[in-house]
Amino acid sequence: MTTDIHALVGAYALDAVDDLERVAFERHVADCEGCRSELDELRETAARLADSTWSIPPPRLRTDVLAAVGRTRQLPPAESARPEPDSRAAVSRWRRYTAGAVAAGILAAGAGATSWAVQEQRVRDRSAVVAAAQLREARTESILSASDLVVRTASMTGGGRVTVASSAVQGASVVSLRADTAPSADRAFQMWKIRGTGPAVNAGVLPAGEASTVQVLDGVPGNDTFAVSVEPAGGSAAPTMTQIVAQVPLT
Repeated sequence: MTTDIHALVGAYALDAVDDLERVAFERHVADCEGCRSELDELRETAARLADSTWSIPPPRLRTDVLAAVGRTRQLPPAESARPEPDSRAAVSRWRRYTAGAVAAGILAAGAGATSWAVQEQRVRDRSAVVAAAQLREARTESILSASDLVVRTASMTGGGRVTVASSAVQGASVVSLRADTAPSADRAFQMWKIRGTGPAVNAGVLPAGEASTVQVLDGVPGNDTFAVSVEPAGGSAAPTMTQIVAQVPLT
């Protein structure tokens, strides 16, 4: 059985590899720009998740508002039921000061709540990224460790290689696509599943101009051919036959 070293990037970022895998991947990542980029992103996400962050609104929000009111100086009762002109001015100033202090406290609390909400959303987004990476790595491992794993490869026109590691038991494949030359900015690699003489079925489109990927694809086992073509950005409904750059026989 042959496993794809690129598929170890998530496990390596999470320190979930053994000593042999670690040595092999560190040797590989020194020469693989795609894996280095993905590894840096996963490490940054994991590091930020470790930051100290509130998971509930900070209890000081209510306290800050009440404290601002409590610190406001109170004007003593007027000696006369009818304030003198100066007294009326003082009362007016006091009222403005009090209102300003309370407003400032409320605004500070509102800003704190907004900051908390934004931070909380960022944490949820990062958690989703890490969870997705962990799920993908677990799925990859289950396929690559399957007892019926079959690995097939084919060269790409223009340089590069497509590897398809399939497990009928798992009903899925780990596909590694590494092209020596990326498509132009308005073109993209598109993957296809082909069974017999039937129409090709879209198996996914890479972002425009991207030269490599490692993906888990369901439903690849049971087909006769896995193909890759160069299509307009966003993909096509059917492969452009003159632009097929790789075909991997699955039978």
